[in-house]
Amino acid sequence: MGALRLVSLEEEAPLDAYSRVVTEVARKLSPSVVNLRVGRGRRQGAGSGVVITPDGFVLTSAHVVAGTTRGVASFVDGRGLTVEVVGADPLADLAVLRTESNGLAAAELGDAESLQVGQLVVAIGNPNGFAGSVTAGVVSHLGRSLPTRSGSATRIVDNVIQTDAALNPGNSGGALADGAGRVVGINTAVAGVGLGLAVPINETTRRIVGALMSEGRFRRAYIGIASGARPLPPRLAAELGRKSGIEVVQVVDGSPADRAGLRAEDLILALDGRPVEDMNDLQRLMAGELIGRRLTARVLRQGRELELELVPDELTG
Repeated sequence: MGALRLVSLEEEAPLDAYSRVVTEVARKLSPSVVNLRVGRGRRQGAGSGVVITPDGFVLTSAHVVAGTTRGVASFVDGRGLTVEVVGADPLADLAVLRTESNGLAAAELGDAESLQVGQLVVAIGNPNGFAGSVTAGVVSHLGRSLPTRSGSATRIVDNVIQTDAALNPGNSGGALADGAGRVVGINTAVAGVGLGLAVPINETTRRIVGALMSEGRFRRAYIGIASGARPLPPRLAAELGRKSGIEVVQVVDGSPADRAGLRAEDLILALDGRPVEDMNDLQRLMAGELIGRRLTARVLRQGRELELELVPDELTG
């Protein structure tokens, strides 16, 4: 046997610093994370939620509350409050619940756009029914995509956060927080051992949450293309000061894009006067206020720039 090695204070310091951060995040955020029980009988399910206002709004994953309208939210202090579904958006996998209570501990929402790969994140939820469970890890990757579906409509949730913080069934709808205890994501999926995914909290999801709170739904405009980012020709890239546009891969028959005359291999440079470089830009633009409005699409087709008139429809399931 080797001799017992004493650990110096200098060697302990990094672990102590890590522990202090995780402990402080757990202390700050745990009162805001609830254990959700929804449905009845065989259709009863469970998940997690995050209190986002002192007067009782709770954010969770849409798939946690699918097929139900009410449930019970249990807090770490033992309280159990009835919650009702205010609105859900399966295409973003987000839902908002409401409980008739005031003075709740509301979590602070952060901004996932500031995250970096390797950054410490802390997940708080109720895996397998174990309330208030805390796990920690790092941001493993940014920019992942998560396909979602509502009826016949499909959408890609962009910039999904990938983390190695341990997630299990029941974590869905819970908080993914940064080292300051700000909620930067809503845990949504377990993709494998050491591989968890979270819907980011950013400008787009804040708009969705706000619409769910006020209107109970989030309306999206629809133009009817399959597309992806494509590099711009060097001359045009220099002229516009950006590197890419959106290539039309497929046009849905009878869609607004079809009626406007868009074709496969067209390169969309701008829509409604606003530059588009990737699908995230396009999805941000597809807000409800554009439904039925006449827009100008600036397009590059076989080396020539065109302007096409486009009138988005409403995306329905």
